[in-house]
Amino acid sequence: MTKVLVLYYSSFGHIETMAHAVAGGVRDAGAEVVIKRVPELVPDHIAQKAGYKREQPAEIATVAELTDYDAIVFGTPTRFGNMASQMKNFLDQCGGLWSEDKLVGKVGSVFTSTGCQHGGQESTILSVHNVLFHLGMVVVGLPYTFKGQMRMDQITGGSPYGASTLADDGSGGDRRPTANELEGARFQGRHVAEIARALAFARLEAA
Repeated sequence: MTKVLVLYYSSFGHIETMAHAVAGGVRDAGAEVVIKRVPELVPDHIAQKAGYKREQPAEIATVAELTDYDAIVFGTPTRFGNMASQMKNFLDQCGGLWSEDKLVGKVGSVFTSTGCQHGGQESTILSVHNVLFHLGMVVVGLPYTFKGQMRMDQITGGSPYGASTLADDGSGGDRRPTANELEGARFQGRHVAEIARALAFARLEAA
């Protein structure tokens, strides 16, 4: 069975919610899914003061286990148009896997969140894509067959690069992922699982 890891970092729970939607899409495709997160780097007393969601049930992933999966879907909030340092720190530890080509041919995909509509959704996802290309992964986005990303009747995240959500309601208040944004995440999870399965089947046929 195709095995997919949804690996995320979430400060306030927005990406965590999206991660579960992605995982739901993976299950819809009949694949096995595991949800894990990368370690927090912010000291606990600072995270508490900032209101971080510190209690999250997902286990902490290790770099070594990335080789166990056919596909990895990465979720990270944006930090000034780039991935969060927690995710970058984790990926920076993949040098050993890179040197041995351990992730070459595996499917990689990315979803994100931003504080506002033009807060760097696409550039954040592309910043992760750079790493995935160096690792030799087959990069998969959110195709336009998910029509929700083309909606004009509401403000919504989502682009051909990957699913996304907006975390600020426009007045500094909290905004949770909408039904459309969650459906985009679910679509992406299903799409990734289907491509990973097709690639695995092709390799078996070629062997």
